[in-house]
Amino acid sequence: MTDAAKARPVGLRPWSMVIGLGFVSLFIDMVSDGAISVGGALLEQLGASAALVGAVTGGATAIALILRLVTGPWADRTGAYWPFTIAGYAMSAVSVPLLALTPVLGTASLAVASGLILVERTGKAVRGPAKTVLLADPAGAVGRGKGFGVHKLLDQIGAFAGPLVVAAIAAMTGELWPAFLALAIPALVAMVLLFWLRAKVPDPSVYRTDGEQAGANAPATPAEPAASAEPVEPAPAAADPAPEPSSASGAAGRPSRRSAAARLSGLASIPAHVRTTFLLFATFAALTTFGLLSFGVMSFHLAATDLVPVAGVPLIYAAGMAAAAVGALATGWAYDRIGSSVLLLVPLLTAFVPGFTLGDTVAIVVVGVVIWGLATGVQDSTVKALVADLVPAAQRGTAYGWFAVFQGVGALAGASVAGALYGDVPLLITIVVVLQVAASVVLLVVLRRHRGEQALLAAPPA
Repeated sequence: MTDAAKARPVGLRPWSMVIGLGFVSLFIDMVSDGAISVGGALLEQLGASAALVGAVTGGATAIALILRLVTGPWADRTGAYWPFTIAGYAMSAVSVPLLALTPVLGTASLAVASGLILVERTGKAVRGPAKTVLLADPAGAVGRGKGFGVHKLLDQIGAFAGPLVVAAIAAMTGELWPAFLALAIPALVAMVLLFWLRAKVPDPSVYRTDGEQAGANAPATPAEPAASAEPVEPAPAAADPAPEPSSASGAAGRPSRRSAAARLSGLASIPAHVRTTFLLFATFAALTTFGLLSFGVMSFHLAATDLVPVAGVPLIYAAGMAAAAVGALATGWAYDRIGSSVLLLVPLLTAFVPGFTLGDTVAIVVVGVVIWGLATGVQDSTVKALVADLVPAAQRGTAYGWFAVFQGVGALAGASVAGALYGDVPLLITIVVVLQVAASVVLLVVLRRHRGEQALLAAPPA
């Protein structure tokens, strides 16, 4: 910690903060994933067509990812990481239990249910970048790989438990609405815990090291290239200086004169040489996310081929979530021990996803979903640890917002192509394998550039 940080009281130890945020995610993911696992079934019961179900659930996925392009820079500009996090969690905590009321709303039921599903995913977009910034500081104090990995483990426990709770209650009652109502309990627990964490640690920057604090306070200007370094992009001629960073407690920096487009994109605030490396890494994430397809395509395959009864699909989904938790924790520890090269596992695993998940037997599909879960767990946790290592602390909210957009584009494209090529699985496998080879090459370039940037920072001044 910095000398200034040491002078400020820290309400919780770094591990306590990491675990506390992890339990918030656990309870909210019980709520969110519980709803996601039966959202389509609810809409169908309320009279929705397949086209409407696809539009609502697909739109919800797009909102959850692409809206972060706005909420990430917004959180960075205002420094209001806690308010964004609280608002986003509250949207999910309130919208899902309200789905219990939709069966009695008559002609308005379908519209209200669709709106609540969109609100729930909007909450994910609102809280996502800000929550990850709050986590990055205490995780940095304990080892980012371990910190993000443990958080993801707790997150995935919730994602695993939520669908099982919904399935159990629906099986006992024969209705979905009691399950949604029961999810109000973990939603309330999550919000109480979140407010307690906010009271204990209003400013998570107290966990930052001296180097990180210096990076957060430094103006976002490109580093001067050295003779032995790789070429560094010049700063855009028309770019204005980035606004001064503000603390996580919510104090805003001085107003910026940048254009509305520049403020929206936020990329201009990231130093040019770092920005290039970050965009390459985001491209890697888009390519690997493309290959992960979506569980929607997998569940369609299970139902269309009658490999399992519909009631068995959530159990297979839960197996994937359990694998994701294991993958996140294992690679998180490996990240801190052997470095970011562990991320080469992602394209390796992803290359096997379409061939197994769209297989001809239940056993093959289950193996495929476990592989999918392992890759998804790494993609959603340890991959983000490298984003935090690539980008200065003051621009991480912006970076995570853009990173989610790249992942969102990859996810939507991958699901669309998988659906279009469902009748030609060998072609789909070929496309995914080729893209994973390309992703591996891009990651090797990213790791080489990152090592060069670290060497420049570590070199003594001339």
